[in-house]
Amino acid sequence: VMPALFSFYCFVFFTGVAGGNDFQWCFSQVKGAIDEDVAEADIISTVEFNYSGELLATGDKGGRVVIFQHEQESKNRPHLRGEYNVYSTFQSHEPEFDYLKSLEIEEKINKIRWLPQQNAAHFLLSTNDKTIKLWKISERDKRAEGYNLKDEDGRLRDPFRITSLRVPVLMPMDLMVEASPRRIFANAHTYHINSISVNSDHETYLSADDLRINLWHLEITDRSFNIVDIKPANMEELTEVITAAECHPHQCNVFVYSSSKGTIRLCDMRAAALSKCKEKNIFIINIYYPPHQVFEEPEDPSSRSFFSEIISSISDVKFSHSGRYMMTRDYLSVKVWDLNMENRPVETYQVHEYLRSKLCSLYENDCIFDKFECCWNEWHSQVLYLFAIMTGSYNNFFRMFDRNTRRDITLEASRESSKPRATLKPRKVSTGGKRKKDEISVDSLDFNKKILHTAWHPKDNVIAVAATNNLYIFQDKIN
Repeated sequence: VMPALFSFYCFVFFTGVAGGNDFQWCFSQVKGAIDEDVAEADIISTVEFNYSGELLATGDKGGRVVIFQHEQESKNRPHLRGEYNVYSTFQSHEPEFDYLKSLEIEEKINKIRWLPQQNAAHFLLSTNDKTIKLWKISERDKRAEGYNLKDEDGRLRDPFRITSLRVPVLMPMDLMVEASPRRIFANAHTYHINSISVNSDHETYLSADDLRINLWHLEITDRSFNIVDIKPANMEELTEVITAAECHPHQCNVFVYSSSKGTIRLCDMRAAALSKCKEKNIFIINIYYPPHQVFEEPEDPSSRSFFSEIISSISDVKFSHSGRYMMTRDYLSVKVWDLNMENRPVETYQVHEYLRSKLCSLYENDCIFDKFECCWNEWHSQVLYLFAIMTGSYNNFFRMFDRNTRRDITLEASRESSKPRATLKPRKVSTGGKRKKDEISVDSLDFNKKILHTAWHPKDNVIAVAATNNLYIFQDKIN
C-alpha cells in the first residue's frame, strides 16, 4: 500500500511541476505598485513564511518590514482561497553612519527569520549589514479605562480632588497590531552580515558575515561567540569569503556554511567533537559524519574560463527537512548534496545554462554577481518528503525542478497574467536563430527584471516570489 500511495502522490505532483494537467500553478495575488520608475527603497530584498505559513514577511531596501496575514476563506467569495493581506508594517532599520570608519550603513533588510510561535505574539529576527533586531509582533484589541490618577484623555488629575478609588476595566477597541523591538544585537560584525539562522534549540541563532560566523543567545545582546573565523593574518592572502550559513534543522550543534570558491563546510560545535582542520579556527569534525566534512565538486579543467570562480560562488544553502540533504545555488545551477557524500552532488539542475555564452556581457553589467536564493517544497507527510525545488532567474522567470523525474518548468511572474485563478503558462527561452511562437529569445531577456528571493509555504502548495518591488503569490489549481 505504501509504495502504491507514494507512486500516486508522485504522479499527481510531479506531472504538475512539469506542466501537466493534473497539477498546475495559478495566479493568486500581487502586492506592490505598478509604477515603471521603481524607487530603490521599495525593492524587496527578502521573503520569508513563518513556521505555520499563516504569516508572510517581506523586507525591502528602505529598511521596512511588511507582514501579510493569511485570511480565512470567505463564504461570500468562495472563489478566493484565503488571501494574504497586510497585517503589520514597520520600520525595522534606519540608515546610519560609522564615523570611525567613515562608512555609511544602509538600512536595507538582508534577511528575515521567524522564531517558532510560543504564545499569542510572534517574533522575528531582521538584519541589515551590521545590526540584528528581534521584533515582537502582538495584537491589542482592548484598552484600560477608569484610571484613578488620569482622565480619559490622559491628563493627570488633581490628587486632592480624588474622593474615591476606581477599579480600571478593559474595554474593547479596534484591533491594533504593534511591532516593538525586544532585543538589538549590534557591534559584533566588522563586515556585512549575509545570513542569520535560528537554531533548532530555539534559544540561539547564527549570524554570518564575509569572514566570521557568530553564535548568539536570544536573551543576551552584549556578547556572542565567534565560532568560525577565516580572516588571514595578511588580508592579501585572502582567497575566499563566507557567502551563506544555516543551522541543521534537528541537531542544534551542527551548521553549514558556503564560500565564494564553491565549497560547503559542515561544522560541529560540540567540545567533544572539535578537531582543527587545515583551515585555521574551522571546526568541522562530527561523530555522526566523517571528519573534515568539506563538500566540493572537482572542476572540469576543459571548461575552465575567466568566469569559472565567479559563477561557482554559492549564493544560498538550505538543509532539507530531514537534515539528510542540503541544497546550494550558484550562478548557473542548483545542486543537491547528500551529507554522506562529499566529492560530488547527487543532483544538479541547470537554471539558465543559456546564459553561459553571455557571461562577458553579464560581467560588464555586474549581473554576474547577483545572488539568487533557492527553496524546497517543504510540504511533507509520513509518506512524502521533498518534491520540488524552486529558484529565480532573469526576465521575472522562476524555475521549478522535479526531483523524481528530473523534469523542469519555467514560469513567469507578470501582471499580464494576473487575473484571479489564471493558469501560468510555461515559458521557454530560445537560443537558436529560429524560435517558436511561445518562445522568447535569449537576446530579448530583461536582466533588470530578476527574481532573487522566493519562499514556499511550509504546509501548502503556495509560493511567494519577489520581483523588484512586487510580491507575487501563486497557488496550485487543484485546491
